[in-house]
Amino acid sequence: MSKYPLLKERLCAEGVLAVEDGLEPEPIPLECAARVHTAEYLDKLLGSKLSAAEVRRLGLPWSEALWRRSRLAAGGTLLAARAGLASGIAGNLAGGTHHAFRDHGEGFCVLNDVAIAIEQLRAEGAIQRALVIDLDVHQGNGTAAIFAADAGVFTFSMHGDKNYPLAKMRSTLDVALPDGTDDAGYLGSLTEHLPSVLAGAKADIAFYLAGVDVVAGDRYGKLALSEQGLRLRERQVIEQVRDAGIPLVILLAGGYAPSSARTAELHAHVFREAVEYARRTSRDGKLAAR
Repeated sequence: MSKYPLLKERLCAEGVLAVEDGLEPEPIPLECAARVHTAEYLDKLLGSKLSAAEVRRLGLPWSEALWRRSRLAAGGTLLAARAGLASGIAGNLAGGTHHAFRDHGEGFCVLNDVAIAIEQLRAEGAIQRALVIDLDVHQGNGTAAIFAADAGVFTFSMHGDKNYPLAKMRSTLDVALPDGTDDAGYLGSLTEHLPSVLAGAKADIAFYLAGVDVVAGDRYGKLALSEQGLRLRERQVIEQVRDAGIPLVILLAGGYAPSSARTAELHAHVFREAVEYARRTSRDGKLAAR
């Protein structure tokens, strides 16, 4: 958990994030969460009624602090999405809880923040179509299941084939990578698929789950991306999404490097690249927000 404050401190110290540019979210209102999650599941979360089996599946013990943190993270993703629609690119220094299903949580994910943001924005008429670019090493099974029958949401998951979850759901497009995939294999697959994803999604907004558990040495990842490969990945996604004129929302998703400081450093790259993209497009005379 300490990766979250460490990341914010790092970005502020470098000047990547100005303190005055930060937005403080409110916990997501229950009526927003209810656009995605079942009333029975939300009632269990509200009243600490999860069974022992449900707690094991979630991987975290229920507490008031966990419940508040989960609602704050979802509120942050919705806030970032609104900021992204207004300015072209924004991020949440948390979020990406893609293993949460409509009726249960799993894999450390209580609420599906991306799904909640999409459904709330559609209800408000702010968007019609959305794209989820999930590059966490673990398939976004909850998100895939939630939107399985929804033609208005394109879910793209590029993940480790032999990693959690054992039973994969069906995304709009799944790209499963073998253990040990290195920079060349990983970036080659992304280059092959991302342009057609962007063209096919016809999205009004894109949510990017920039998990760093793809980097070699991650405790729960089995891929072998280098730090430079990670940075190239972030640059590629940001450039292609924004050059397509699609507002972009960046979310952390997973990262389990040997130390929290190392994890925070890896997460920082996507925000460094986002700021560099904005500066570069501004210098080139383009609109940073289209």
